[in-house]
Amino acid sequence: MNSPLTQKNQVAKASVIDYLKTWPLFLLPKHFLSSLIHRFMRIKQPEVKNLQISQFIKLFNVNMSEARQENSTDFIDFNHFFTRELKADVRIDNTSKDELCCPVDGAVSELGTIADKQLIQAKGHYFNLNDLLAGDDILTDTFRDGKFATIYLSPRDYHRIHMPIDGQLTQMLHVPGDLFGVNKASVKTIPRLFARNERVISLFDTPAGPMALIQVGAIFVSSIETVWQGVVTPPRRKLVQSWQYENEHKLSKAQEMGRFNMGSTVVLLFAKDAIEWDPQLHAEKPVQMGQLLGKIT
Repeated sequence: MNSPLTQKNQVAKASVIDYLKTWPLFLLPKHFLSSLIHRFMRIKQPEVKNLQISQFIKLFNVNMSEARQENSTDFIDFNHFFTRELKADVRIDNTSKDELCCPVDGAVSELGTIADKQLIQAKGHYFNLNDLLAGDDILTDTFRDGKFATIYLSPRDYHRIHMPIDGQLTQMLHVPGDLFGVNKASVKTIPRLFARNERVISLFDTPAGPMALIQVGAIFVSSIETVWQGVVTPPRRKLVQSWQYENEHKLSKAQEMGRFNMGSTVVLLFAKDAIEWDPQLHAEKPVQMGQLLGKIT
């Protein structure tokens, strides 16, 4: 697996189309639009929410046969459809005790080794670990030279997030920020994307040592939540908020830990020499919750 240092001359070239897709994001009132989407997704009037859901299923070719509730008109609003639960047998943990399972459905954006404090955003484009972790020097030292994986959830994907490994929750941070899109075009064209967007950072003690699971917001991601806190955002905040936990929340591998109320990106961090990613994984490879992600070393 190449490190960021060996890839620094391999630049992901952004096309004119990529720039045309992303430059309006700098002008749009992204937080205002996200607040509108938050309300829009929760309309319960049958003719409105049923039209929303049916058009979304057609547009993104959503596989409703996997959903525990297959009839789309049974959801009380669009948000309940979007965060729909799957049938128990369609996503199972296929890993052994010393392996990591993938926490989400989506596609690998990048994964590899953190070069000191530098993470790959796209080939040839980097962002800083300290920026991602809201300037926390202790956390930065914890994950310096460690492993990272970034997984993008598209609109059609299952949007509940599960634990890749057993974990004892120790801390959670809400980091206010921007709400740029996180699709391929944005990743290629917007510097420091994941370190400037709003995010929720959950920190765990695990059999592989410390782990950070970061839920990154994006435009139209109207809400991020965890199973222990409920909805973390909104409300939008101006300052970083931190919650400390002591022996309160122990989560098992493959257990649900949170969800996006509209899609976005998950970033996983592990300490140096703690794990190795599955060599079959690479940028743009589709993944499903429960499949092999890596192995504890």
